[in-house]
Amino acid sequence: MIVEDEEQLAHIHAAIARKNPRVRAVNHAATLASARTLVRALRPDLVLLDNYLPDGKGIALLEDLVSADLPARVIFITAATDMETCARAIRHGAFDYIVKPVSYERLQMSLERFVSLFNSQQASTRINQHQVDELFNLQAKDFRVEKYAKGIEPITLERVRQAFALPEGLHTADSVARAVGISKTTARRYLEFCVENRFLRAEISYGHVGRPQRMYVRAAA
Repeated sequence: MIVEDEEQLAHIHAAIARKNPRVRAVNHAATLASARTLVRALRPDLVLLDNYLPDGKGIALLEDLVSADLPARVIFITAATDMETCARAIRHGAFDYIVKPVSYERLQMSLERFVSLFNSQQASTRINQHQVDELFNLQAKDFRVEKYAKGIEPITLERVRQAFALPEGLHTADSVARAVGISKTTARRYLEFCVENRFLRAEISYGHVGRPQRMYVRAAA
């Protein structure tokens, strides 16, 4: 369900949702009052929620969902940039918080994560620790590495990241190339991508002889 008082923007959000075959918009509310009525009648799985509505704030709807124990998850899409609103949204279990003007690629990625979470929850009635970790990872995805640059393939990227599983791990492009089974040039491209996205930091080691070496280590959390 889409809660947005700007009709054109609501249509855009619905169009983005339709690009995912597992998502469809069931209705649109332009006010807090109508959103409260519709969410109880339709019981949607997900609400795309604006905060600034003509008759109140969307955060109140999120709090209503929690107090009424309704199952809908919420992706906030709002111009509200104050920490208090964001903190309240997180405290009441918002799935995501997207600041206007909306990056539509960012919204698509959030919808994809929600679908993955929804599918995982439907797949089994009992879970193990690995499944629990996957569910929490879907909620806490780091968007700094979501948008892959040209030539960056997600599976290879994950293998490069795994080379730094230990926080104190220190690597060069050569050692990563050997560990992952890729060329040194490819390894350097992935390592620099990780530096750009702040997963790694680069250091220069001068050693005793030869040219300075570029070393890579996990960045601070």
